[in-house]
This record gives sequence, C-alpha cells and structure tokens, in this order.
Amino acid sequence: MTLSRRLLLGTGAVLPFLRHPARAATTPGKLVFGLSAYPPSFSPWTNSGTAAATFRLAVHRGLLGYAPDGSVRGELAEKWEHADDGAWVFHLRDATFQNGAKVTSADVAWCFEQIAGEKSTAYYRAQMQAIAKLEVPDAKTIRITTKEPNAIFPLQVASFYLPIVAKDSLKEGPSGIGAGPFRLTGEERGVGLDFVAFDKYYRPGLPKLKSLRMTVYADENLRVAALQAGDVDLIEYVPWQSMPSIQGDQRLALQTTDGPFMYLTFNVRAKPFDDPRVRQAVAHAIKREDIVKAAFFGRGAPIEGLPIPPGTPFYDPTYAKGLAYDPAKAKSLLSAAGVGSGFACKLLSTAQYGMHKDSAAVVQQHLADVGIQAELVLPDWSTRVTLGNRGQYEMGIMGSAADSNDPDGLAPFLDGSLTPSYNRSYGFNDPKINALLAAGRAEFDPAKRHGIYAELQQRCLEQVPMVGLCFRSQGYGMSKAVTGFTNMPGALTFYSGTTFETTSTG
Repeated sequence: MTLSRRLLLGTGAVLPFLRHPARAATTPGKLVFGLSAYPPSFSPWTNSGTAAATFRLAVHRGLLGYAPDGSVRGELAEKWEHADDGAWVFHLRDATFQNGAKVTSADVAWCFEQIAGEKSTAYYRAQMQAIAKLEVPDAKTIRITTKEPNAIFPLQVASFYLPIVAKDSLKEGPSGIGAGPFRLTGEERGVGLDFVAFDKYYRPGLPKLKSLRMTVYADENLRVAALQAGDVDLIEYVPWQSMPSIQGDQRLALQTTDGPFMYLTFNVRAKPFDDPRVRQAVAHAIKREDIVKAAFFGRGAPIEGLPIPPGTPFYDPTYAKGLAYDPAKAKSLLSAAGVGSGFACKLLSTAQYGMHKDSAAVVQQHLADVGIQAELVLPDWSTRVTLGNRGQYEMGIMGSAADSNDPDGLAPFLDGSLTPSYNRSYGFNDPKINALLAAGRAEFDPAKRHGIYAELQQRCLEQVPMVGLCFRSQGYGMSKAVTGFTNMPGALTFYSGTTFETTSTG
C-alpha cells in the first residue's frame, strides 16, 4: 500500500526529511521570524497581503492601533475625543521618526492628503476622501471633520493601512520613514529582511528585542521544519495539518484564533457572473464542511452568509444560513439564469498557500456536480494579487480577515465605491449595499446599527458580492523561549506583528 503525502501529514506522521528535533538555538535579544511570503510591496498605504502588513507593523505606527486584547489604543496619538461640533480630535504624544525628526500634526495631515489624493492607490483612499476638513491648531493637535458622521473613525485610523510617515519621506524609499519599534537595515529580495530596534521609540523600555530577522519560507512544510529545527523562533501561517505536532512538542507552543475566513470573489463584468442568480447558484453548490475538513483538518467552521462570527453582537441567525448547501436549488437558479446546461470557467487561486489550493479543489469538485466546469489557475501569490487587482479572472478563491471586529470591517469586501482591490469582487458595485454600509457607519446608536446590518445581510444574500466559505483557525507557532508575542483575537490576528515590540527571547 502506498500512503499519500497528505495522509501521512494528516495522521500525524512526519516524513523523514521533515523530522527535526527542536533545539535551543534561540539567541537572547534576537528573534528570527518565519514569514510565509516576501512582501510584494513596501508601500505604507496599499494592500498587498499579510506579509506586507507584518513588515508595516514592525516599522510603522498610526494615530491609533490595537492592544493585544483587541481594544483600540493610542499610538502616535496619546488621546482622542469626538468634539461637540462632530470633529475627531487627536492629541499627539512626544514621538520621533526614524530619521530623528519629531512627529507633528503636519506630518499627519500630509499623510491623509496623500492617501485621499486623486492619483492615490491607497487601500483607504475612498474612506479618506470622506474627510471634509483637516485642521492643525498646533504641532501636537489635529482636528478631522468628516463629511458625514462617522462612529467608527477610530477603528479606521487604527488600521495598519493608515500608518503615519514623515512628510515627503516617500522620496527616500518606498515605505517612507516611520516611527515604529524597528528600523529596516537590510533586505535580500525574496529571501529576508533585517531590522534593529529603534532606540527612540516612544514606548519606554520597548522594543525588548535588539534585532529582528524575517526569513521567507514560502513552503509551509519547510516553515514548520525550520521551527522544529530551531532555525527560526516564530512562524506565521502554521499549516493546519502541523498544528497537532507543534502542540505535542514540549519545546514549542501554538497560539490560534478564529476570525480569518475563506471566500469566493467574482469578476461581475464577465458573463455569466454578472447575473446574481449565477452567484447565488455557486454559493448553494458548495458544501462548506468539506472545505473545513480538506483544507483545515477540521479547524474551522462553515460560513453560509456574511462572515459575521457567531456570538458577536451583530450575528443574526435569520441570515446566517441564507446561502447554505443546496445543489438542487443551485441547478434551478442556473436554469433560471439561462445556463442550466452548465458552462466552463476559470477559478483563480494560488499554489503558494495550501489553504487556497485545497479550498479551490473542493470548490471545483462541488461546482462540477451542478454543471460548472472550473479550471484551476494556480500562480504564485504575487501574481495572484496582480491578476485580482486587474480583474483578470472569472472566479477567485480568497482568504482574509475583516478590517476590524466591527461589521464595518467587512466594508472592503462589499463596498464597490472603494478603491478596486484583489480581495473584492471585480466590478461589483451595488448602491444599496454602499448606502447601508454608510448608514451603519454614521449611526452611533447600537440598536439602530443592528437593524441596519440586518438589512445589509439580506441585501447581500440577494446580490452575493462574495460567497463565504469558512472561518479558519489561524496559528502562530513558536519556541517556548519566546515570550510577549500575542496572536491577537478574531479578525485582528493579522495585527499580531504589533506585539513584536513586547516580544522577548530571554
């Protein structure tokens, strides 16, 4: 009998070339981090994946950010308030950029102006165009007035897509000059990045590390092997089949959280995906439990509506199963849309992440059962991002997390008025969905917000801007010599690089 590689991994067996005893190779004051991909871009304000976000969290900080428990905290802004006239007012702390210049309100205003600019490619460009007025009363105060009331503005400025860089510093390098805990000192494209602690970081006693090395291990099994061998101290994207072996190793630790999710996007300018009935049919054709088993080894939960986690204030069971597995309904919808005899298309994913490739394989199988013959397209991650941004696909597998644990954190996946992005269905733009998101953002009353988001969920079941597949357990594996690192909760897991500042290796 010949055992498949997946069976060996799935049953806990370890292939001989992957068997590495963990050894005490950790160097006090230095952390070696196993990165899953080399950042496709170092731009401070674009969306180019989690590797780029992790880089950003090492070298940059915004006005606000998130504490390890997921609460909003001050970063470059020491305090903030919502003024009686509707403006959000931020008071800057005494902080220094990595070129030695003090952080001022003029730097903040310049950043927001660049992000909202006509030629900007920033991920938050549309959100920042909602600013009506920027005022700089003094070097340490900035007043931001939005065109409409914005209850969640602090969550927006806490995003790692809105770091503050020194004015005009993009001329000095693609990422600008930041004020974060680490300073980039070297890079080897495709291989790794080197950082040292910034000695003028605004939090006394931090960072605890003297240096940080990010080494790229695009192959997930090699990434685990590097941790087991002691070549790295901490890794991201622990493959789900490897979680039991890391949990069972007395010299290693695993931190997991649910919140990231897998989903399908569409190019709605490509027929037949311009018809909502076809998108509904795709949703009803997929048995999500099979994705949880095949791609995540049971460590996840199906999504049959919008990816709003159960147990959160805005979860509504009325809509949570509105796109549940129902192949008969899928076939009926395809017939109603005039493609009852089936059709062929291409399904964009990537071979670089097993979760993407394995999810795509399950989706392909279930689509075939209702007459949709989907050919898999599996480029590397950087190419997949480029194809998604250009709309050069028909359907796409995606994995991501909401921008926050608030329902408005789903706006980047639903609001077609925002800057085009690979993580949103290409060409989709529903004015009613956009209006409901805007209404929820403007409402300060929690009960009224609940009603708005219930209506939003109903509209999304009808228009299907995305097809939720499953929540997944997101894991970081580490040597037990590593302390102070936190896998942050829910949708904020990709902000965990924030805690590099409190991480120690003895």
